[in-house]
Amino acid sequence: MSDLDLALAEARACRLCAADLPLGPRPVLRASATARLMIVGQAPGTRVHASGIPFNDPSGDRLRAWLGIDRETFYDERRLAILPMGLCYPGQDVRGADKPPMKICAPTWHPRIRPLLPKLELTLLVGLYAQARYLGPARKKSLTETVQCWRDYGPAFLPLPHPSWRNTAWLKRNPWFEAEVLPELRRRVEALL
Repeated sequence: MSDLDLALAEARACRLCAADLPLGPRPVLRASATARLMIVGQAPGTRVHASGIPFNDPSGDRLRAWLGIDRETFYDERRLAILPMGLCYPGQDVRGADKPPMKICAPTWHPRIRPLLPKLELTLLVGLYAQARYLGPARKKSLTETVQCWRDYGPAFLPLPHPSWRNTAWLKRNPWFEAEVLPELRRRVEALL
């Protein structure tokens, strides 16, 4: 068993937050040492928790459309790793939105798994939590500003909004995202995959 296989097995067996997870632990992640692209999202939703397949929901459909790839390519972990900020579904807040990822998850698993992915060339930072962790003080004051300044974070990172239906209004208010960011995103993804 490789170091990566061992780390993935331990992450999938993680129970650190079990007492705080409304549906119990079910870590959802995918990776291979050959992956050249990694997606760092927020945390699984209820559909992903039920299926155990990352982005197996309408957000995933939108994300795949943004990337310009089909499901088969998206789920080929030899080419594309998926390591969310929180590996398990964190529950909902009083408004019905998903809670933030559990705070212990990314500091526990990202430093352990990411170095074992030596071929990574591009990491897509999907949403505010991923951008905060990976960009740190280089991140701008808002998600919109960070995504607008996407060129500042290349070639290793490309920040994106979350593809949730909750962000449909954001996408309409920011047509530059579709006009400027998506063509570059698709070009980079096609070159990597």
